[in-house]
Amino acid sequence: MSREGKVLVAMSGGIDSTVTALMLHHEGYEVIGITMKTWDYATSVGNTNGKETGCCNIDSFNDARAAAVHHGFPHFILDIREEFGDFVVENFVEEYMAGRTPNPCVMCNTHIKWRALLKRANALDCDFIATGHYAKVNRHTNNRFVISKGKDELKDQSYVLWGLDQELLSRTIMPLGIYRKPEIRQMAIDFGYPELAKKAESYEICFVPDNDYRGFLKRRIPELETEVNGGWFVDKTGKKLGQHKGYPFYTIGQRKGLDIAFGKPAYVTEINPDTNTVVLGDENDLDRTDMLVGKINMVKYEGIADATEVITKIRYKDKGALSILYNENGGIKTSFLEPVKSIAPGQSAVFYEGDDVIGGGIIQRSL
Repeated sequence: MSREGKVLVAMSGGIDSTVTALMLHHEGYEVIGITMKTWDYATSVGNTNGKETGCCNIDSFNDARAAAVHHGFPHFILDIREEFGDFVVENFVEEYMAGRTPNPCVMCNTHIKWRALLKRANALDCDFIATGHYAKVNRHTNNRFVISKGKDELKDQSYVLWGLDQELLSRTIMPLGIYRKPEIRQMAIDFGYPELAKKAESYEICFVPDNDYRGFLKRRIPELETEVNGGWFVDKTGKKLGQHKGYPFYTIGQRKGLDIAFGKPAYVTEINPDTNTVVLGDENDLDRTDMLVGKINMVKYEGIADATEVITKIRYKDKGALSILYNENGGIKTSFLEPVKSIAPGQSAVFYEGDDVIGGGIIQRSL
């Protein structure tokens, strides 16, 4: 029996998850590695080179297994393609068809990956699950488990973890949260894996390896292009400006790729699926001060009092903006002290108190 406990480590074969597993192994944990296969890249029509790409391809599986074997701990491959596809991929398609902009990584973490890990951890009698995310999990003085920003501000991933509930957080270890990326690269070298330190990182959506979500939607719904092509770009008064290629192929704040001469820079400010119209405007038309957030998950506290002041992030790379939270109809109304740009329904809103995640939810609409 290990002195630290038994931990199931999610291993993609990349540098972060590999260093996580090796770090915990050397700290005295009894490590079991597990690699999750989420998508069948080989049969992806959009993968024109015929190779699996993304974070969890065959080469990555082999890299993860080789590291485990070399250091003497077990490794398994877990096929979750069915549950992943049924929920994450279908949600992705449905959100775009509803005129919203989804964040599949949030949905996967919240509903699939952690649940799949915990289920297998319990079956293997593991005390903990661990991942290579750049974030921290700590226990607050109120005994609730809290996600906090990672030390490396450029790599911090707390934004995509707001949906994890207390049961999941109570079993989760994220050892990379106290390090910066260059330190992890050096650890990989020190562990004898210099090739990992040079390995390119994957930033695309795992099931859209060519990074073309529009093409992915067309392949999933063959009749889509015929049904939505030829809708209208309109201005905020409803005046028709020209035809577009279909409302699901645009996102709030988009400027490039509109294929319309507007006489000046034009931005997508609103998407109306019922009428297949896309509203264009000036950059100032993207400014909003209020939004409604639903599907709330509270992290640091069980709830919030009205007029709670927080920093709110509305996208992954957002620096965050000062805002006031109010309880409203089971959701949270967020009022920004200064206008913010491009509030996109379907994206996540995450509320911070200092480095700690208070909670988060899905943006329903701007007000």
